[in-house]
Amino acid sequence: MDIRYSCNQKDFKRYTTEEVRKEFLIENLYVANEVVGVYSHVDRMVTLGCMPTTEEVNLEKGMDVWATFGVTYFLERREMGIFNLGGEGVITVDGVEYHMNYKDCLYITRGAKCVTFKSDCADKPAKFYMVSAPAHCSYENRYLTFADAVKRPLGAAETSNKRTICQFIHPSVLPTCQLSMGLTMLEPGSVWNTMPAHTHERRMEVYTYFEIPEGNVVFHFMGEPTETRHIVMTEGQAVISPSWSIHSGAGTSNYTFIWAMGGENQAFDDMDNLATTSLK
Repeated sequence: MDIRYSCNQKDFKRYTTEEVRKEFLIENLYVANEVVGVYSHVDRMVTLGCMPTTEEVNLEKGMDVWATFGVTYFLERREMGIFNLGGEGVITVDGVEYHMNYKDCLYITRGAKCVTFKSDCADKPAKFYMVSAPAHCSYENRYLTFADAVKRPLGAAETSNKRTICQFIHPSVLPTCQLSMGLTMLEPGSVWNTMPAHTHERRMEVYTYFEIPEGNVVFHFMGEPTETRHIVMTEGQAVISPSWSIHSGAGTSNYTFIWAMGGENQAFDDMDNLATTSLK
C-alpha cells in the first residue's frame, strides 16, 4: 500500500513537475492478479485497482490491514465504490456474487468481510477501479448498471465541454455515509471537463481518466486558482485533488472520467465556482 501524506498549498507552489506527479498522480493500478492501492491522508481516501486474470483475487491480497488501518479487515470501518473498466467479471461480497459488465458499479457498505474479484476471460480481464472512504455506519450493498445512474447533460459544443454527468453512488440514487462516485462522458469534439473550474473546501476528490484514444492525453489542471499546475495523464491513471485545489482537464481528444468525493457533506453542488478569467 502506497501511503501519500497531505500536502499544503504553500509548499505546492514550489513543486517541480516530478514532485507534483509523485505526490498526486496514481499510476499502474492494473497489475495481473494483484491489488494495487494508494492510501491518501487527504480525507483518508483509498484508491485501488485490481485486474484478475488467472486467479480469483482477494481484496486484501498483499495488504497488511492491521499495520495500515488498525482494523482486522479492510471494510471494518470503511465503505467502497467499484467500477468495472475492463472485460466482464464477478465481484463476490460475503458469498454474494455480482456479475459486472463494462461501466457497471457496485457500492459495498461498511462491514463486508470478504471481497474477491475474478474475470470471465483471462484474455479480456476485468479492471476493477475502487475508491474507499471512512464510514461511521452501514447501509446496503447495491449493484448499479449504467441505466440506474442519474444523467445530467451539461455544457455545449461551442465551449468544447458538452458532456453527461452520470451519478451512481450519490444521494439521488442510494444512501451512503460520505462516498459519492459517478462518471462523466465527453461528447466527440468536446475536450474540457469541470470548466469553469471550482473548488470545494469541504470535500476532496479523486479522478481517473479512461476511454482516452491511443496516442492522446489529458492535461489535468490542479492547484490554487491563482497558482495552477498541470499533470499530463494517460489511460487508466488517477489523480488526487485536495480540497484547496481546482480539478479540471483538457484532452487532445474526448474521454471519460470517474470522480469520487469524500468529506464533510454530500451536496453535489456545494462548490466555490470560479470565473475562468480569474485563473492564473
